Amino acid sequence: MDIKNPVESPVTFNLHRLEYLVAFAVTIGFILWHFTDINWFAAIGLFLYIDLLGYIPGAIAYRRSADGRIHKAYYVLYNSMHSLLSVAAVGLLWMWLIGPEWALLALPFHVFGDRGVFGNFLKPFGLPFEPEDTPLVHQLTALLKRRSATDGPVPLPYEEHPATIAAVGAHR
Repeated sequence: MDIKNPVESPVTFNLHRLEYLVAFAVTIGFILWHFTDINWFAAIGLFLYIDLLGYIPGAIAYRRSADGRIHKAYYVLYNSMHSLLSVAAVGLLWMWLIGPEWALLALPFHVFGDRGVFGNFLKPFGLPFEPEDTPLVHQLTALLKRRSATDGPVPLPYEEHPATIAAVGAHR
């Protein structure tokens, strides 16, 4: 994945998840280390607000939708609430208004857990709100796998794969 190709293969996706799993484990370590210092009422509230505002409304709309299509606002809500930038802003605002406290560990615990444990990253408008097999994503994944399936240098040129021409030939 790079600036010109913002797509991950299953391997790089899992490596990306692994980075968040490590951060999740570190967060758990801090939670256990400071377990008795945590204001659990505040921690639970900080953990829950992310999904109460960012996930639950979209999940309800998605389940009520006959065709799985929902308004983009639900994606924006999810992405806003699950952004490391917004949880950092909430944490900084909390520290400014209330003061620093270990309950704030609930914020990275939530986001790192979603990404590392569940594989839920920010949601693009072009995919279903809830995880679903998407044929186009499977086609792209298979194409990337074929382009990397060689003992020699990678990636193989597009022209060496007839399926590539059929799949993306019209878009070249």
